[in-house]
Amino acid sequence: MSGIIVVGVDGSETALRAARTAKDLAATLGATLHVVSAFDSDRTEVFGSGSDQWIISDAGAAEQVARNVADALRTPDLKITHTAARGKPAEALINEAERSGARMIVVGNRRMRGLGRVLGSVANSVAHNAPCDVYIAKTDVED
Repeated sequence: MSGIIVVGVDGSETALRAARTAKDLAATLGATLHVVSAFDSDRTEVFGSGSDQWIISDAGAAEQVARNVADALRTPDLKITHTAARGKPAEALINEAERSGARMIVVGNRRMRGLGRVLGSVANSVAHNAPCDVYIAKTDVED
């Protein structure tokens, strides 16, 4: 299998565990790993002092999360890309998988038990609506 494997990250330890699993799958299958972080608002703040200004946005913060994870997972023999995608996490992953023609989406199993299972989880939403295969990584326990 070549192609693209999409994984969603949000800066949490459980998302990083899912990303590590996605990295291993991508390396084994000869696929490109595409790290995605979702943002759901257009909130932007401008900070400045004199003529210097800095713009902080949800999109920029999400892009930084995706970049940090991609950089942490990078190896010479694996192609890794990253992006920030607009929408709630499940929606953003599904849309990004459709846009990129992904072969697989990797998500963690956080919130798939107890009350979270009843209320819904990213993994559950992705599994039911993905345009491709979905791999649910066990992320709720230490390695």
